[in-house]
Amino acid sequence: MPKGYWVARVDVHDTESYKDYVASNGVAFAKFGGRFLVRGGRHENPVGTSRSRNVVIEFPSYDAALACWNSPEYQDARAKQKGGAEMDLLVIEGYDGAQPGA
Repeated sequence: MPKGYWVARVDVHDTESYKDYVASNGVAFAKFGGRFLVRGGRHENPVGTSRSRNVVIEFPSYDAALACWNSPEYQDARAKQKGGAEMDLLVIEGYDGAQPGA
């Protein structure tokens, strides 16, 4: 079964509100088996638009990734941002098929 992912691009406008969100979102991620693959870090933006922060979270399945987004635990954490960040988010199913050169 393919894994599920959150791919997020974030601009933080209020660091204090964002800290509240970060301090509480782990409850939902742990409950649904989320694991950070990318959390900030250096990046280049060779094409298209960008935001200041990028995050990729892996889940055991697409259903788990979507359930995390819809969970009361995550929505409670998200409410703690109080408008402190602007985010684009994809909840996306991974790929388990053949790879190039295989």
